[in-house]
Amino acid sequence: MLQRRLVIAALILGVAPVLFAQEARAEDPVGVTATEIRVGSTFPFSGPASALGNVGKALIAYVQFINDKGGVNGRKIKLIALDDAYTPSKSVEQTRKLVENEEVAFLFSPLGTAGISANVKYANNKKVPHLFVLSGANKFTNHVEYPYTTTGLASYDTEGKAYAKFISEKMPGSRIAILYQNDDLGKDFVGAFRSYLKDDFGKLVVAKSYESTDPTVDSQVVFLKSSGAEAIFIAGSPKFTAQGLRKIREIGWNPLTVIVSSTTSVAGTLTAAGLDNAKGVVSSAFLKDPMDTTWKNDPAVENYRAFVTKYLPGGDLADGVYVAGFSQGEILEKILQQCGNDLTRDNIMKQALSLRSFSPSMVLPGIAINTSADNHQAWTSLQLQNFDGKNWVRFGELINAPAD
Repeated sequence: MLQRRLVIAALILGVAPVLFAQEARAEDPVGVTATEIRVGSTFPFSGPASALGNVGKALIAYVQFINDKGGVNGRKIKLIALDDAYTPSKSVEQTRKLVENEEVAFLFSPLGTAGISANVKYANNKKVPHLFVLSGANKFTNHVEYPYTTTGLASYDTEGKAYAKFISEKMPGSRIAILYQNDDLGKDFVGAFRSYLKDDFGKLVVAKSYESTDPTVDSQVVFLKSSGAEAIFIAGSPKFTAQGLRKIREIGWNPLTVIVSSTTSVAGTLTAAGLDNAKGVVSSAFLKDPMDTTWKNDPAVENYRAFVTKYLPGGDLADGVYVAGFSQGEILEKILQQCGNDLTRDNIMKQALSLRSFSPSMVLPGIAINTSADNHQAWTSLQLQNFDGKNWVRFGELINAPAD
């Protein structure tokens, strides 16, 4: 009997470590090892919005910068950034690859409203943190419906109302033309004008859409000019914004012209349009322009310039989308710093919603990130700016939206 008890005890002792090890492995955070954390993203490195792929290139470069410093809390970041060509079906394919094959800890900074729309339910159903997505579509700010998603652009509602207010005060009663991309991006901006103008929208606004697969927007611009509009607002991607600005001048039209903040890159949009054609254009910003002489001796801008020289050789300092990617990198670093050694998806999400008075180095003075359980937006403040033919010049006070 004693011998039998000893055999049973030995079996128990032999099996227990195996069971314990299996349990421990089951509890290991997804995408995390002792030396590395895997993070996934998608960008339009090709396709009709490839100019915005430079955001991804800058983020990749910033991750290399972090890793060269030893990573965060002893772990290197493995950023897996895939090309979705600004195509929703491709974005779905690549996002599922990141989650299911690459087993990333979380998704960070995917770019493009249509692609994010195609993936937002999937990410939230899987309870994968879907952080600081680069779209201002209003639906992504709905923290009740999408609790695992946070946004990395000011909402299109906030931005659109700022432009509607500016045009209405600058040219009271004027007819306003809107050229918009036929997706959530364009429709949200049109909705913001409708919300601000209320009953006057139907009387003052003429809107014309285009598809992201269209070769040009020339016919739409000609149509909008024929409406007699004295102002035009372009809500689209860099490629079509550049086309629109160029066509407006080609046909001898001189309306007050406003474009969205994601298309303000001098190198990526305005040079393609022709700098003379872009002179006088109005938009908004929340980040510093490294070409603005206002920041000539600003330490943050000097550091950014040094970063571009080292990590983005050949990168154009006039391309403002690099600044966006750089700032996204700082947000990523901050979240991981706050996580410490707890890199479970629950804690990553918790820390993403616990950014308090955090101002990335290239943010404009007076603007900070304050996320919470009730506010999943990084940016709720903007400042208007005017292009003088060479640089963007800021004017007016900060425009703040309630964070709800």
